Amino acid sequence: MTINITGKNLDITPAIRERLEFKFKKLEKYQVPFIGINAVISTEPNRQFKVEISAAIPGGQLVASAEQSDMYGAITEVYQKLERQLNKQTHKPTSRRASHSNKPEVEAETEEETEA
Repeated sequence: MTINITGKNLDITPAIRERLEFKFKKLEKYQVPFIGINAVISTEPNRQFKVEISAAIPGGQLVASAEQSDMYGAITEVYQKLERQLNKQTHKPTSRRASHSNKPEVEAETEEETEA
């Protein structure tokens, strides 16, 4: 897995790179292959760090951004947002609304009750 990390007004240190790679390793538990990952870390004029990540997966794209005064806190917040999106994407086919689209069993039960 290759992560393209870009820094705006900021040098990307090995510690920052390790932190991002560690967070994406944790997302492998969903067993979804990442096609491409782009991360942009920038500093805003008001001493805020902004982290934006876009990751392409089969069937969609995950996009998240966070802004905090602590860069590692912003990375953690972006990870949490990506994890929620990935969880939703992987469980979407088995969701309740998809499995309950046809309700022939309920109609059959109501007909039997009216006949008795």
